[in-house]
Amino acid sequence: MNRRDFDVIVAGAGAAGLMCAIRAGQRGRRVLLLDHADKVGKKILISGGGRCNFTNLLSRPEAFLSGNPHFCKSALARYTQHDFIALVDKHRIAWHEKTLGQLFCDGSARQIVAMLLAEGEAAGVDVRAAHRITGIEKADCFTVNTDQGAFTAASLVLATGGLSIPKMGATGFAHDVARRFGLELTEPRPALVPFTLKVPELSGVSLEVVAHLGRVGFREAMLFTHRGLSGPAILQISSYWREGQEISIDLLPDTNADAFLKERKRTRPKAELRTVLAELLPQRLAQSLAPDGTMANLRDRDLETLAARLKAWKIVPSGTEGYAKAEVTVGGIDTDGLSSRTMEARKVPGLYAIGEAVDVTGWLGGYNFQWAWSSGWVAGEAV
Repeated sequence: MNRRDFDVIVAGAGAAGLMCAIRAGQRGRRVLLLDHADKVGKKILISGGGRCNFTNLLSRPEAFLSGNPHFCKSALARYTQHDFIALVDKHRIAWHEKTLGQLFCDGSARQIVAMLLAEGEAAGVDVRAAHRITGIEKADCFTVNTDQGAFTAASLVLATGGLSIPKMGATGFAHDVARRFGLELTEPRPALVPFTLKVPELSGVSLEVVAHLGRVGFREAMLFTHRGLSGPAILQISSYWREGQEISIDLLPDTNADAFLKERKRTRPKAELRTVLAELLPQRLAQSLAPDGTMANLRDRDLETLAARLKAWKIVPSGTEGYAKAEVTVGGIDTDGLSSRTMEARKVPGLYAIGEAVDVTGWLGGYNFQWAWSSGWVAGEAV
């Protein structure tokens, strides 16, 4: 066997690809990990503001979107958030829980990349950055042609991610290869992404809300921007949104707005409505939402109408900020064509797909990293 022949070639050295290569190497497989970027783990390095929100304590199948909601269950059960936390602890990387189960490094995301590279080195993984794949062929085995020459292997793992954040080098490579080998795709679209729409000029104003789309709701912060709305609550609901759908936003999650306004009408009749609203809402938003007038001059019917609007502010986004601002891609390689236990393509023996390239997308807050670790690990167990 020469240095261009391997048991496994993993295309893409992000979170999923690194984990897959490590696990396969630990099992004694000869693994080549290729990436077109000049260094590995670029998305890991920028995640969580540079501190890497590496998993979520509450990770569970219900926190993932997919055409088949059951598909993710096997991988998530076989390599859990607690398994990854144990790996982080083994490397003595200090971490903390921020909110809602989100775990971050105390220090830098570079520690996570260094940990994965150290594990890969210990497992004998051959990591080669700055290798652009120019073509893939399959006869008895896979031949992967690159701008640095050709490599062969019995197994090929597609781990190049989705279309989000193209400035980091994201492409549709995995989708294109899957399509060429006859795998179906669920239509990809940007997810965890800000909305564009005409809203009051309140850029920089943020508040805690509950954003609803049908039966799905998220209680987190919302942020007004120059182009529309962002913040965690909006990013979360964006993964479920389709063009033309209406979103309902509760601007006062803990308040009976109707009762509050009527009570203030009795106790502060001379107060301006905008002053009263500013007790509960950011001042600029209160001024934007409130008609002129004192509480005494407002009919109960007007207060009821305003209360209903505050509890269910209806918006129909004109669109999203697109892949440039999307944290992940919804959709991708259709799970019907893959084994949920191994991530292998049912009709193409030896071909695997993992991570964001697959039609499994997690909520904001470390869930997508957990899917990368879990799907990468189970593929690494199988190759």
